[in-house]
Amino acid sequence: MCGWFFYYVFSNTKQEELMELSASNTVILVTRNGMGDSYTTLQQSLIVKYFSLLNENNILPSVICFYTDGVKLAVTGSPVLDQLRELERKGVHLILCGTCLAFYELTDQVQVGIVGGMTDIIEAQFRASKVISI
Repeated sequence: MCGWFFYYVFSNTKQEELMELSASNTVILVTRNGMGDSYTTLQQSLIVKYFSLLNENNILPSVICFYTDGVKLAVTGSPVLDQLRELERKGVHLILCGTCLAFYELTDQVQVGIVGGMTDIIEAQFRASKVISI
């Protein structure tokens, strides 16, 4: 794992065991059908790598919320379905914006996660100790 996921606990000036910071109260917001502002192929390549590394390193947020174009990553034909299924299998909650799915006419193509509403996304954000937007 990367160094920034660790911290030291000190007790009476004695260094104790290295402990891992938990990502379990982290929420990731996905608002694009890929990652970053670039060519579609690069965006898709980056998001595949991102979710693959979360799985490989067991960096598991509590929730990943998908809205606007981000919902397209959880439907038929998405390049990250395998990675998202694995994250879900490991206990990560995947919330898809129902309004966004309906807007893009993708509701019947959902392959992973649960269809929720903006209230679910807001609740996840406010319960989180950290929110990451990608």
